[in-house]
Amino acid sequence: MRDEPIDQLEARLAGATFSGAQRIAVVAMSRRASIDAAVDARRLLMLATGCDAIALVTTPERRLTPGEAGRYASMIARRLGGEPVSRIAGRRGFYGREFVVSPATLDPRPESETLIDAALNAVANEFPRGSGLTVLDIGTGTGCLLLTLLAELPEAAGVGVDISPAALAVAAENAQRLGVAGRVRWVEGRGFSGLGGPFGLIVSNPPYIATGEIGLLDDEVKDFDPLLALDGGLDGLDIYREIADDLARRTAATRIVFEVGDGQAGDVIAIVRAICSPDRIREVVVHRDMAGKQRCVAMWLQN
Repeated sequence: MRDEPIDQLEARLAGATFSGAQRIAVVAMSRRASIDAAVDARRLLMLATGCDAIALVTTPERRLTPGEAGRYASMIARRLGGEPVSRIAGRRGFYGREFVVSPATLDPRPESETLIDAALNAVANEFPRGSGLTVLDIGTGTGCLLLTLLAELPEAAGVGVDISPAALAVAAENAQRLGVAGRVRWVEGRGFSGLGGPFGLIVSNPPYIATGEIGLLDDEVKDFDPLLALDGGLDGLDIYREIADDLARRTAATRIVFEVGDGQAGDVIAIVRAICSPDRIREVVVHRDMAGKQRCVAMWLQN
């Protein structure tokens, strides 16, 4: 069944009540099995009208204005085209905070919150409240990892590195929104060669999808996340090798927490062990996400 033309959808939504508009949206989006039509209809209606969930429930008879009907129809059409709601909204919740997203950034995902827990656990004893700690985030994107850590560790400072100037602009905006801009600086680049330091904690959610597997990803990922944030080379491990090379050239002690793809934890550990001096690696811990998948590798490198 073909999707309803946007002008026809807008015409049916014009003057519809909140409850009626949601019914129309649910019917339209139910044609795509990959969409949770009821949930997305409600979320998009809140975006289109600026109303919260309580208003949708308590004023179901409230009618859409022409402008609201047009925005809602456009959002429904974008969702039917596969665009995630977070992309339509231009923001995504992560670890209890809201982050601006753009076409230049990876869309933060709940499984990455595992890295935050792992990182906080790694520095809890040595750097209470982040006192004396400088955090480096390689491939910062929206800044969700670094900025969350700075918000959780109010005495820490940080450096975010990304190859994309557009992504760094988004990260800087998020830093301002979260009130931590005074404790962070941004650097355009791929790794951390040439940066100062020392860094007591290094975090990274790098591109780790093998080039040949990108076409197999869900449409919401491959069609809307930037390729730079996905493509990890032939085996998906290129950036881990580059970071390990940088680590081997530095003698300062550091804790590092990598996000890894499913089944990559052992390979990433082997890469670091092969490139860095074995006697520097004091501790290795693999953390699983809520789905039980190995999601993060945390390592403690001594000087």
